[in-house]
Amino acid sequence: MTDETRLRVPARAKASLLWGLVGSLSFLVLVQAYHLTAGSFLGIWVMLGVAASVGVLTAGLTYLVRSRLAGNRSRNETS
Repeated sequence: MTDETRLRVPARAKASLLWGLVGSLSFLVLVQAYHLTAGSFLGIWVMLGVAASVGVLTAGLTYLVRSRLAGNRSRNETS
């Protein structure tokens, strides 16, 4: 594959997708801890559905908020 035929994903979108993945996996870890301590199982489809929702929400929010946070950081560094 040449460089011209590859799909180029902007750094902002890639970072947001990775944060969405981190959010989904973190949720699944918390659900597993709940299952181990409380002993009640919520159901695999419920857990996967909520984990997917958490991932999409996390990715979307980080995509939208990143520019504001980057703006605040550069403003704080100059003062």
